[in-house]
Amino acid sequence: MMIALMALYLALLFTLVWLGAIRFNAFWKASPLVVLLLLNVGLFIPMGWGAPQGKALVYRNAVSIVPDVAGEVMDVPVRPNASLKQGDVLFKIDPTPYDAQVKAIEAQLKLSSTRLTQMTSLYERDAGRGFDVEQRQSEVDQLKAQLQSAQWNLDKTVVRAPADGYVTNVALRKGARVGNLSAAPVMAFIDTSATQVAVEIDQINARYVAPGDAVEIAFKYVPGRVLSGKVESVLQAVATGQTLVSGAAVAPKGIETVPFVVRVALDDAELAKALPAGATGTAAIFTDHVKVSHVLRRVLLRQISIIDYVNPF
Repeated sequence: MMIALMALYLALLFTLVWLGAIRFNAFWKASPLVVLLLLNVGLFIPMGWGAPQGKALVYRNAVSIVPDVAGEVMDVPVRPNASLKQGDVLFKIDPTPYDAQVKAIEAQLKLSSTRLTQMTSLYERDAGRGFDVEQRQSEVDQLKAQLQSAQWNLDKTVVRAPADGYVTNVALRKGARVGNLSAAPVMAFIDTSATQVAVEIDQINARYVAPGDAVEIAFKYVPGRVLSGKVESVLQAVATGQTLVSGAAVAPKGIETVPFVVRVALDDAELAKALPAGATGTAAIFTDHVKVSHVLRRVLLRQISIIDYVNPF
């Protein structure tokens, strides 16, 4: 844009000199440098504060699928990258041992309940002890808790989708044995119930960014279009500013200036769902400062969106 403005000024200056409207003296010879300085100081540098620009990235939360029970896989009906609703079946584990455990506890509970009824009846006729009734009641309560736990294990032999989304890279097959160790997930589930967009803004330009500011984004995935949104929040920490609990002394290292991250919500929720995780683009945030620069930033962003048709980087 600066090149275009300077070219426009030089063309105008040449035309005025050629028409004889002005004399090409030392002042007009030096005027391009003056105009260049004024454009930088008066417009382009303040534009970074009033309408900062940065790289945008679409990301989604991923859930590592780890079954709550161990066993042999009986069925894997899910297909890679197929759309799923919350509660859809991902895979099934052989329920035989867990079903047997439920039935065994149910049988014990039935017997204990009968004994409790008998002890209660004897106690009410003054032919039994209250201690025996309390003991049988305790056995029944414990068996009910065990039955609840066993039934939970049985239900967990059917592993379901935790939210709307899809499973990618499905390598699990029938006959495989899976465990309930968090270090050994068997699937990666991509949650599409919410689409998150992160924008990197240089620290020198992030001072005026606030929740609610208007945002425009040109994604390479949809060239020629500019999507609108709002700033949800400005993340108040980056990894370089994080201190972990450790028994070691402070280890000095080179301090680098890294961008801050701004989380953005797109206005078009349906299009947001269609954007693949990892889609990148260029975003502009319009703050309440230096509003005169907003028009220029909007023009620049639309130029980028058109160039995206041919620019893969």
